[in-house]
Amino acid sequence: MRVLVTGGLGFIGSHVVEKLQARGFEVRVYDLKNGSRPEGVELYNASLLDVETLRIAMQGVDALYHLAAVADVNDVVADPSYAEMINVRGTLNVLEAARRAGVRRVIYGSTTWVYSECPGNEVDEDSIPLPPKHFYTATKLTSELYCRSYREMYGMDVTILRYGIPFGPRARKNTVVALFLQKALSGERLTVAGDGSQFRKFIYVEDLAEGNVLALHSAARNRIYNLDGAEKITIRQIAETVNRLVGPVTIDYGPSRPGDFGGKEVSCERAKKELNWVPRISFEEGVRRYIEWLKRSHSLQARSGWASVDRVLAARTA
Repeated sequence: MRVLVTGGLGFIGSHVVEKLQARGFEVRVYDLKNGSRPEGVELYNASLLDVETLRIAMQGVDALYHLAAVADVNDVVADPSYAEMINVRGTLNVLEAARRAGVRRVIYGSTTWVYSECPGNEVDEDSIPLPPKHFYTATKLTSELYCRSYREMYGMDVTILRYGIPFGPRARKNTVVALFLQKALSGERLTVAGDGSQFRKFIYVEDLAEGNVLALHSAARNRIYNLDGAEKITIRQIAETVNRLVGPVTIDYGPSRPGDFGGKEVSCERAKKELNWVPRISFEEGVRRYIEWLKRSHSLQARSGWASVDRVLAARTA
């Protein structure tokens, strides 16, 4: 079975690719990034706005994961026009290319932030998202609607996965867990807004990737699933966990940010019942694994840097 992953060189996508390969799937990646091609993967290095390359990439594909997006909310705020082109028009291009190529399954990576404006503190897949205030969330919700339209109009089997906040190896450096770890490993102080009681339900990226693979199950056709963490973790707990695992760091508490989102309880019961999916890696264990990965990565970069210096010196003394 051949599976195409848009954004397959990115944070979440790269882990999904690894999980798919481990299950024996033939994987094809479509990504704008110029990252190295994973072993055994066919890579299409192009934009979601490149309709012709999308058409070519879809040929012979059985299932599609559409994960590529402008995902950093700061980038969305800085250039909403580009974010709309990639996140919304890009999704339309992907769906249309998939339709014309006869792709049977489409799995779309959305976000639990579509519930941000829902009343109450507890939500599930039957909660009806209200018009979002943030433009990033608006682009994801619009793409969900496009997916549903293609299901209704063309009979395309679509699964929508609403991700919680992922963390772990290859995460963007400006996400809260990554940022705290970088600062702690560099001996810098950690700053928490307010009293740090705001909570999120973080999910380790490998658990999230596993949920993506399970979404290929026939039971997931035309369904929506929340894939969120199991633990309510406050910002203060993140800082304290980093302090405990990395070593003594100073934690400062600053003024609260106006309108800071406190968090919602997102139910993942449907994924548990229908896909037998539950997050298995605790927050602390995930942070521990993340730290180990960061240290290995830094060590490899250092060795690579010295190797290049050695080559230069050798050339000069030859």
